[in-house]
Amino acid sequence: MPSASRVIDIHCHTAGIGAGGSGCFVSPALRRSWRYRSYLKAFRVTEQELLREGDGLILRRLSGQLGQSRRVAAAVILAMDGVVDDDGELNAAETEIYIPNRFVAGETQRHPNLLFGASVNPYRRDAVRRLEQAAADGAVLLKWLPSIQRIDPSDEQLIPFYLRMKELGLPLLSHTGSEYSFTRARNELADPELLRLPLRLGVTVIAAHAASNGRSGGEWNHARFIRLCGEYANLYADISALTQLNRLGHLSRLLNHQELHGRLLYGTDMPLPNTAIVSPFAFPFRISPRRMLAISRITNPWDRDVALKEALGVTETILGNSSGILKQPGVR
Repeated sequence: MPSASRVIDIHCHTAGIGAGGSGCFVSPALRRSWRYRSYLKAFRVTEQELLREGDGLILRRLSGQLGQSRRVAAAVILAMDGVVDDDGELNAAETEIYIPNRFVAGETQRHPNLLFGASVNPYRRDAVRRLEQAAADGAVLLKWLPSIQRIDPSDEQLIPFYLRMKELGLPLLSHTGSEYSFTRARNELADPELLRLPLRLGVTVIAAHAASNGRSGGEWNHARFIRLCGEYANLYADISALTQLNRLGHLSRLLNHQELHGRLLYGTDMPLPNTAIVSPFAFPFRISPRRMLAISRITNPWDRDVALKEALGVTETILGNSSGILKQPGVR
């Protein structure tokens, strides 16, 4: 069993409604959606608690739960930049969720087991300056959700941004595959083939969810991801979300590629493991009834997630890979 000091969750979300001066916001459309209520429940907070105690409450509770884990030592908390207009400024009207770097950097400094995952839309007028500031503030990676942020990773206008990322040693964690967590998405921007440009420039790229769903160009996105792995040694993937009910079979399919085990990184997609969309009872043909029951009784969400993934074939190597990829690995 790998020591907890080596196991880092590289894909952990937070949220906020602007309480406590966080600068976060959720669009009116998303707040009217059932998704908003389910996310608050998964984070184990209420809107009233956030209004009273501030958006930092979510990170305090995440840190507290993580501190009780026997298997996972730290988690990367992901900021989320918004959509940018033609002038290179934040377009709040078109942004579904906004979690500024300043908020996440400040809150993660308060909790030794939380690491700062930055997010900069490269179409911002001052994108490179924001990237440099994020690195100076201790960011361990940069997160994009192209289909929501309307980023085309293949756009050659982004070359200077990519080159500075490479110089700073920041890996890019970019969502790949279709996205259904928001009220709208441009899923053509999550085609893994669009990542060829940063890969060619030498950026370390992590394909979030290993392009495990959706199709692009008449092919399954996962097939396109596997092909890219054969061409670029600097392409990695996280295994977050791969035990969800809407992705059954994807983790096993990915693990069949043993040549990639050194490039698979542990992640949870927290808070989704706290919902009914993830259950050990969804794998009756892979896990014995006794083991499914034992996993279901694990109260800590990180320990339960690790136990389920181990039961499905995730190895010690995979659990320990993340610490070697992040810009500042380990617990501060």
